[in-house]
Amino acid sequence: MADLLRPRPPESLLETVGEPLFVPAPEIIEWARASFIEEGAPLYNEEHAHLNFASIGALWTNVGNSRQGRTIVGQCELGQPRAMMGKWPKARAEMQLLGWFGEIPDFVLTFDAHYSEQCSDAEWAALCEHELLHAGQEKDKFGAPKFRQDGRPAFAIRPHDVQEFTSIVRRYGADAAHVREFVDAANAGPEIANVRIAQACGTCMLRAA
Repeated sequence: MADLLRPRPPESLLETVGEPLFVPAPEIIEWARASFIEEGAPLYNEEHAHLNFASIGALWTNVGNSRQGRTIVGQCELGQPRAMMGKWPKARAEMQLLGWFGEIPDFVLTFDAHYSEQCSDAEWAALCEHELLHAGQEKDKFGAPKFRQDGRPAFAIRPHDVQEFTSIVRRYGADAAHVREFVDAANAGPEIANVRIAQACGTCMLRAA
């Protein structure tokens, strides 16, 4: 797997100051598919199976982002601009997507270039897979995956599995806070060892060489 190098943002983007830029990054999707999505991938996760049928675009950006006092370093959005934007804004957004990707993708992933350049391999793998997990599939009222008439998955943004205050868990426990599965997963330790991350990213092996 040494040839499967972790994608890096272009130096020109990192060196640009004062000019907001978004740069298409097909290398991120190529790496993500080879690392997480395709069967036999070193960090394969069956929860991404529907993404074998998805069109995904990725962008590097030098634009800082934050929400409610927290820095945002990655984001997943549905690719199709929303009709509520209005006809002209929607058309402009579609034109921009076509210029970047040559199509309107099912999902668009955006990554902070400065964070992505300096974070560890494990942090990058976790960030990339986190955003992929937001690229979800709709469920019907029984919880089964939904499909379009053409047989393709019905795509949707998947919310986080857990959203709770640490204080609630500390004061009332995991069961009362409905986060038992999350806590048990944390206590079990990571399924993916650092050596497997290194094999997927290639950078550790490259340094070793």
